[in-house]
Amino acid sequence: MRKILVCIMALVGTGAVLYMLWMNGAFLPHWIRWESGISYDSSEKYEIILAQKKVAVKYDNGVIWASPKGVKVQSVLSADIDGDKTEELILLCWKIGRYGRSKPFWVEEDEKKWSQHIFVYGLHEGEVRPKWMSSYIGQDVSEMAVKGQAQQAEHIMRVPRNRLLLTAPDGRVNSWIWDSWGFTKETTEVSFVAFGDNLIHEPIYRYGLHNDENFNFLFENIKGTIAGSDIAVINQETPLTDDPAMYGDYPRFGTPAQVGDAIADVGFDVVTCATNHALDRGMAGIDFTKKFFGERDIICLGIQSVEEKEYKAYDIIVRNGIRFAMLNYTYGTNGIGIPEEAPDSVHLLADEERIREDIGEAKAQSDVVIIFAHWGTEYEEEPDDFQKKWAEIFLESGVDVVVGTHPHALQPYEVLRDDSGHEMLVYYSIGNYISAQPEQSCVKGGMAEFTVSLTADGYAVTEYNLRPLAITWQEGGKCTVDFAQP
Repeated sequence: MRKILVCIMALVGTGAVLYMLWMNGAFLPHWIRWESGISYDSSEKYEIILAQKKVAVKYDNGVIWASPKGVKVQSVLSADIDGDKTEELILLCWKIGRYGRSKPFWVEEDEKKWSQHIFVYGLHEGEVRPKWMSSYIGQDVSEMAVKGQAQQAEHIMRVPRNRLLLTAPDGRVNSWIWDSWGFTKETTEVSFVAFGDNLIHEPIYRYGLHNDENFNFLFENIKGTIAGSDIAVINQETPLTDDPAMYGDYPRFGTPAQVGDAIADVGFDVVTCATNHALDRGMAGIDFTKKFFGERDIICLGIQSVEEKEYKAYDIIVRNGIRFAMLNYTYGTNGIGIPEEAPDSVHLLADEERIREDIGEAKAQSDVVIIFAHWGTEYEEEPDDFQKKWAEIFLESGVDVVVGTHPHALQPYEVLRDDSGHEMLVYYSIGNYISAQPEQSCVKGGMAEFTVSLTADGYAVTEYNLRPLAITWQEGGKCTVDFAQP
């Protein structure tokens, strides 16, 4: 009997020890970074001290507040997070249970587990007042920061409203914004898809014109992909026209305006038009193409109408609060001279100093810079020296993504990195989207797809791929594009 009692007492003692360890947080996740020794001197005589997982607030050298009992503080910030021009005390902390004094009516009993929370207190006139005491925040957070603080990257500081950045143990970053009563999670990533040369030879446009002048067949197999992306781009290789007398094939193209209608109908956001065929129909082709897409709220890059007197190097598109500056250049115009009355009608990949200035201005106004370059050697499946030279210039200038067209063939893609650690994703050529070229390399192309996300170091490309496409000719002359096997 004595042995049994001794065993019971030992078990009770062990249980008591384990309970005490549990209550003291001994079994909390190992990835937690417990900050300590942190002291903030706020703008209103407050001193905030974090030590031993507890926070104390001093005002005029006297302690006026301490973090609640049973709450272990992982990190602390002081900032005007809600835009009321007074500072808030923000705690990233742990406590047992997912809820506070109140819980949803459908929850009968709170959990007995440790969970992570965000607590916000107002600092005003020598007082610390509870402002927002979250229930379980729904994610693991290893670091907390406020977008707009001095330690944040320069391009993040340009965003006028403060955001709370929460970094997960795996490095993913979420942004939260104060919305009248508390934090709302923002979408902080944008997906791109980009397609190559939309090269409309005569067999293609004749088929469309003879079938109710409808060219939606060009995009019928990719419309779901476009709808599912945030920004969709295509290289419109040839100028548009509504004059049948101006329709044309190689070497001087003129493309029925109904092709542009199909581009608009399927949902493209951007067309790149700085190509070697941009001047095939003179300024009339450029003026019509620019106006056509502008009237349909599609950004038309790389060309300027005769009415646009000032050089406009880039356009900016905003998605989910991220500003993308997009530039488009071509190596040349097949020997056709740039009209004197419109010196900026086609943006040329020629003047290095000017292009570096273009990129610098674009960077100053955006979070991400993307260049669409019409370059390279036709039918070659490897980048040439011209492409490599300009890729290096783009990298040195801080460009984030380069998408290449013109060779009518797929070429490699890679991530380049400069000495400072800046990375640039470059697709040297994504080939044709569609054409009637018979060469084997020309009947396959690719869709560049990449995602830009908020990271701890700012906005960056976090995912990228190249999906192969194949052109198929059907009976009756119909030409379609679909995804192919790698």
